[in-house]
Amino acid sequence: MTRKSEIHNKALKATVLGIALTALTACASIDRKHGYVPSEELLADIVPGVDTKEAVDETIGQPSTSGVLRDGGYYYVTSVIRNRGVREPKVISRELVAINFNETGTVTGIQRFGLEDGKVFPLQRRITESNLRDKTFLRQLLGNLGNFNPGDFLSPDS
Repeated sequence: MTRKSEIHNKALKATVLGIALTALTACASIDRKHGYVPSEELLADIVPGVDTKEAVDETIGQPSTSGVLRDGGYYYVTSVIRNRGVREPKVISRELVAINFNETGTVTGIQRFGLEDGKVFPLQRRITESNLRDKTFLRQLLGNLGNFNPGDFLSPDS
């Protein structure tokens, strides 16, 4: 072999090696995390039925997202998105913590949701339940109108 052909062979091997390394690194996945979800320790400090919005703000801070209604809750969301080469980015994990408040601003519940196989599922749920939820006195009264049988009011003699 001549000196010139040896240089060409080495240059060709270096080029092929460089292309192979570039192709391998282009296929490596890069995970990006977006958002913030408070830790379990911070959430344990919040007591449903006792703490208020101000207490939640002091303990874990205000969220970037809140409910659209006046009495809406706080929503903390975090996502991990995987980018792999030229493929479309894929959400590999998503977690949401919802803190609900009543009309007086007291915490009524804390829920934690996750994303598994494209389906949202509850991870944890701490809620102060009330059987009179979102019902005014008039709505409760009118809601019972259909719960009786007129035959109960008729005497058996008629």
